[in-house]
Amino acid sequence: MIAVSISLKIPDNTAYTALVALRRLGVDAERVARSEILFFEDEDPEALAIRVMNDERLFNPNKHRLSVLDSSRPRPGEVWVLPLEGGRATAWRLFDAKGLPVEGSVLQAAIERLLCNPAIEKAVTSSDGSEITDAIERNGA
Repeated sequence: MIAVSISLKIPDNTAYTALVALRRLGVDAERVARSEILFFEDEDPEALAIRVMNDERLFNPNKHRLSVLDSSRPRPGEVWVLPLEGGRATAWRLFDAKGLPVEGSVLQAAIERLLCNPAIEKAVTSSDGSEITDAIERNGA
């Protein structure tokens, strides 16, 4: 399974709003990055990237940036929020004042206080292990 991240080239007002709210909720983060994570059963990352960039339903070259991820799991300081009913995942990655990914405890506080509604979403972090594949498969990827 290959994970693809689609983020905005332009400033992301949603990520900024989340940052402001997280700070007010006592989460110590300096920057928040948001992207959409798509999962594909594919063997050629380069060909996949070209196909995604040519699909105007998924990618607008005027406003989006595409990255094929090295792993089908969240990076440090990142949570993937997947709807329980299926659909696309939203990645939230938090950084500290030094520009480094936040520690797990800070990320967990952000998940619990704002980023994930457990009634309708599942939060997946890099520490979840095999649960990542299970959560992705349940979402119809």
